[in-house]
This record gives sequence, structure tokens and C-alpha cells, in this order.
Amino acid sequence: MSVSTSRFAAPAAPPAPVAGGPANAYRPGVCNIGEWEIRRRRRFAILGFVIAAVLLAVIVAIGAPAVVRLLVLLPLWSGVFSWLQVTRRFCAGFAVARISNFADDDTGRRSITDEDAHRADLAAVRRMTRDSFLIALAITLVVVAALQVVRPA
Repeated sequence: MSVSTSRFAAPAAPPAPVAGGPANAYRPGVCNIGEWEIRRRRRFAILGFVIAAVLLAVIVAIGAPAVVRLLVLLPLWSGVFSWLQVTRRFCAGFAVARISNFADDDTGRRSITDEDAHRADLAAVRRMTRDSFLIALAITLVVVAALQVVRPA
């Protein structure tokens, strides 16, 4: 598999599923988790969003300066990162660890030994990290600015 080396090049078409495998089979840089793993990441995403909301409420309630409100970025980034893992059917931790799992428990974990596949997985992790940060940053800045208008620090 060829992986583009340009940071600005459009991503290549997603690789086809592994031969003979189901449609939700491992695809390098595209899909490495099944429904059970997706449900787990969905819970982490919701937890990150809840923590961000509670933190923001506490910060606003105590009248902290607007700059302190930027702390909400951290749990929000975590929530967005987990949500992207859900929507992309791709676990960053599994990619780094060179594994995939499509079973309904931890017993279905499989090793990824192909170097090109691992490089594609790591490129997907970099994209997901970047995307989640930019999304969380944009949301945080909009919320902090809106709160500044509604309730100045």
C-alpha cells in the first residue's frame, strides 16, 4: 500500500476490506474496531462532553476570568477525540499498539504486522488528533466568546 508523504495531499481512497472478510473488517488507516469497541468509545466521548460541561458550569458559577474558561478545551478535546473514533470506526490506541478488534469482547484482538498498514494507521491517528483538536478549539472559543458577551468576566 502506498501512503502519501505530503501533508497537504488529499487522502487516497480507503483500502478495500481484507479479502474474504466482512464489510467491517480491518482496513489500514480506515477501520480497526467493531461494534463492541465502538460502544466503549461512545461512552468515553459522552463522559468527556459531560466533564467539559460541568467544568464550564463551575468555572462560570465561580466567576472565573474568561481565560480560565479555556480549560474546558482539555475534556472537550478528549470527548471529540473519542467521538471521532466512534464515527470513523478507528481506535487510535489500537493503531499505535498494532491491533484490531471486531469481536464482541477483548478475545477478538488481532495483531497488525504489515508495516504499510501500520504507517497508514499512524497517519490516521495524526489526522484524528489534528481534527479533534481543531474541532474542540473552535467550540471552546465560540463558547468562551459567547459567555463573555452574555456574562463578562
